[in-house]
Amino acid sequence: MRVVLSTYGGRGSVEPMVGLAVRLRELGAEVRVCAPPDEEFVDLFAGIGVSPVPVGRPVRPVMASVAPGSTVGLAQRAAELIAAQFGAVAATAEGCDALVATGPLPVTAGARSVAEKLGIRYVHASHQPISLPSPHQPPPGRRGRPLPPGVTDNRELWELDARNANEMFGAEINTHRAAIGLPPLDNVRDYAFTDRPWLATDPVLSPWPEPSVLDVVQTGAWMRPDDRPLPPGLVEFLGAGAPPVYAGFGSTPMGSDAAKHMARVAVGAIRAQGRRVIVAHGWAGLGLIDDGDDCFAVGEVNQQALFARVAAVVHHGSAGTTTTAARAGVPQVIVPQGGDQPYWAGRVADLGIGVAHDGPTPTVASLLVGLETALTTPTRARSRVVAATVDTEGAMTAAKRLLAEIDGDGPPRRA
Repeated sequence: MRVVLSTYGGRGSVEPMVGLAVRLRELGAEVRVCAPPDEEFVDLFAGIGVSPVPVGRPVRPVMASVAPGSTVGLAQRAAELIAAQFGAVAATAEGCDALVATGPLPVTAGARSVAEKLGIRYVHASHQPISLPSPHQPPPGRRGRPLPPGVTDNRELWELDARNANEMFGAEINTHRAAIGLPPLDNVRDYAFTDRPWLATDPVLSPWPEPSVLDVVQTGAWMRPDDRPLPPGLVEFLGAGAPPVYAGFGSTPMGSDAAKHMARVAVGAIRAQGRRVIVAHGWAGLGLIDDGDDCFAVGEVNQQALFARVAAVVHHGSAGTTTTAARAGVPQVIVPQGGDQPYWAGRVADLGIGVAHDGPTPTVASLLVGLETALTTPTRARSRVVAATVDTEGAMTAAKRLLAEIDGDGPPRRA
């Protein structure tokens, strides 16, 4: 069987597809991948023996250059992503049996159109639940299309979101569909999501609320197998004292002033707890604030191995980092910067495995309060309890399900 995976976005959109690709190949499937051309993503797939087909612009410089909430260049970037689905992705999907897509709507709506034209199975995968229509939650705002103040009915807001999606992307999608003989769409968002999307999150960390208008298939999180050893210098630092606290903001870009502020605050608050510090550079570009021997800086590193050896994790609240920390049984302090990060911060707080910081710009005092709670005995004990419940086989579950559905033996749809 042949499966093509189409993804575009930051690490949270790309790395889970690496995990799925590994499991599909273990089950004997041939896997093709279309992904952003960033060097680090190419390296991720190269590590499992896959050469991805480049799609779109490199993500990191785009994210770093676009101001939060700005719509400048949005239409052009969306048009490029849509064209790439009908071009490079369509060519890659020739001869395949299924197409799995994740990422922004221009990607997934284009990918489903390609699958429709080729007559192959299509799966929409989401690595967080907030973008899927639900009466239990409002939609996330789209760039340049904020939710109207005073409207509290979630169904009404989701209907507005569908209209916004049509206005933003419908004409471009339908132009490409017409060019390959497909009829126009009148609801781009629901077409892309399908009535049976897959939710690749852990059901304990991120339960899908029922009842629902969607027949959501929750597979568990798609984690990349990672057996890389930690760098010798980091191992030496870890062994030189009590477990340190990790601080990093993943693929969230920041301006230089914001990154310097975040590093000063994180190091200051962690030191005030009498703890050593590991600072992760990430896309934010965090760095050491002095030459103190109680701090160590890391770049790309095996978080699964590292988190098992730290006292707490201070981070931005991406799905991947949250899940990795939860699996390691380590308390978390989440300082959400945007997107789905406030959702994950809330889940960590609700589960009692950490603290959600109030707002994206901490002070030493505010972060210290969070760390004091995260490092208490009850929070540490609760983190270990929850860790034992986190599903580690989400990617394998998804891979088996996909291949069974291609064979025609998959579970029936909900009536």
